[in-house]
Amino acid sequence: MAIRTIVKDGDPILKKVCRPVTEFNEKLATLLDDMGDTMIEAHGLGLAGPQVGIMRRVCVVLDQYLDEDDNEVDEIIELINPEILEREGEVTLFEGCLSFPNRNGAITRPQYVKAKAQDRYGNEFIIEAEDILARAICHETDHLDGITIMDHATKFYEDLTPEEIKALNLDEDYE
Repeated sequence: MAIRTIVKDGDPILKKVCRPVTEFNEKLATLLDDMGDTMIEAHGLGLAGPQVGIMRRVCVVLDQYLDEDDNEVDEIIELINPEILEREGEVTLFEGCLSFPNRNGAITRPQYVKAKAQDRYGNEFIIEAEDILARAICHETDHLDGITIMDHATKFYEDLTPEEIKALNLDEDYE
């Protein structure tokens, strides 16, 4: 596996719409492995193709949960050609992005999503997600359509005073 360079703010690739993945092969598997490693190395919760310079509809998200024995589990979920089918609820939180370091925007996202995607072998599956995982799926799917936090954010944490942040009354007890 290799750690890939993450595309940063100002690169026009972040504003482009990605093409669907049509070939499910070893090259795709390597890309997915590299993206997972890159996301973990960068301490991210998700990473999309354009963020590593690849204009294909592919992303990875990190699902963190407790198993039946209360052990912490980190699972990388690979989403190829993802499509959001259902959205429910609304939660506004400050949200960051690996492509926009030190920018955290107040963004409203669904509390629940149901999405359809393919795995690395081309098999279609449905994923249902809530809370942070739902937010990550929406965030990464947006990247595939050339939409970033800079397009969604109503305010940026770094630009506000503590009083202004408190006045926003964001969903602090989200998790």
